[in-house]
Amino acid sequence: MVAFSGGGDSLALLHALANGGSAGHELLAVHVHHGLQQEADGWAETCAAQCARLGVRLIVQKVQVNPDTGGPEAAARMSRYTALRSVLGPGDMLLTAHHADDQAETLLLQLLRGSGPAGLAAMPAISSFGEGWHARPLLATRRAALQAYLEQEGLEWIDDPSNADVALSRNYLRHKVMPLIEARWPALVDTLGRAAGLQAESRELLATLGRQDLASAACSDPAALCVTVLRTMPEHRMRNVIRTWLYDRGLPLPSAKRLSSLPRLLSARWDAQAVLRWPGAELRRYRDSLYATPSLPQHDPTQILSWDLQQPLALPGQVEPLTPAALRSDVSGLKSSGAHFTIRYRRGGERCRLTPRGRNRALKSLLQEAGVPPWLRDRIPLLYADDRLVEVVGYWACCAD
Repeated sequence: MVAFSGGGDSLALLHALANGGSAGHELLAVHVHHGLQQEADGWAETCAAQCARLGVRLIVQKVQVNPDTGGPEAAARMSRYTALRSVLGPGDMLLTAHHADDQAETLLLQLLRGSGPAGLAAMPAISSFGEGWHARPLLATRRAALQAYLEQEGLEWIDDPSNADVALSRNYLRHKVMPLIEARWPALVDTLGRAAGLQAESRELLATLGRQDLASAACSDPAALCVTVLRTMPEHRMRNVIRTWLYDRGLPLPSAKRLSSLPRLLSARWDAQAVLRWPGAELRRYRDSLYATPSLPQHDPTQILSWDLQQPLALPGQVEPLTPAALRSDVSGLKSSGAHFTIRYRRGGERCRLTPRGRNRALKSLLQEAGVPPWLRDRIPLLYADDRLVEVVGYWACCAD
């Protein structure tokens, strides 16, 4: 599957593959329609015509871009890769036309942002992506070589005017900075490519060390790390293990400045609800455990959801719906008596009897004793039959008084 914008780079890649370079594999082109330019509809039509001439099937994916999400460039890139990921099947491979000049620009941009080895490694030749893989087969090829190929084959491509906008950081580097540096150091692109490769090696070594430290910092909860162990590590090694942990969990990494607050988070009081946030993720401390999660969505504990216990129920903020099979309670008698079932959330004062002869205990105390992190307690679904608490979903069935 080729990410096909219709521009010169992606057209050169698609044309080469369509003319014998796909090694017998099925070839598919995907055009992401951002709708950011007036010509966007026309570009999609041009891509369709180009694919028809090459005998390649084309899928057009329309996306909505939120420019407030990290700026217009980052927002468009995020929307584009989300759309491409949705088309990729298990084991499929996405091919993009990133080339050696793109790699050099990426390394310089990351250097100017103060990135470490993970950022300075720039773009890998191949990496996992969704349920498949993402490959960049042109990383060793110069932009000028692709231009020569297009002219040799007599191909016409889409010229996006935004590529000339030097208000955008990458374009400023490409049009203003790179020519000046390359005039003094002609091997600039090749040199930066080698530097990116060395940084990739450093990143892998740091990841290996980080995973060794992860094993030593594991605690009884597989979703958390042991704060006591983390606090014995030198700060640079502590930061490395956290970055490795976040990367392995598929969470966005914090900036170096944000991560510098980690020691303060780990030194918080035992009972404090300490949290460190950045866009897309957060670290939370509870007792001797450190948790990493995606940013928690807003939650309204006053909402009440009716449920017939026949079909799965979609719950706010939950990926998986709640199914009748997931319940611990035997509700057949209550159903027969015509009880009205609802899902509610903890608001204070709830009580649950765990055994027929047991004490009717405060739900707050039960959750504390079970070590449920405080930020999750008000998000646990509670099953009610009329006004009686029947089950703390995922934890306990509550016996009748």
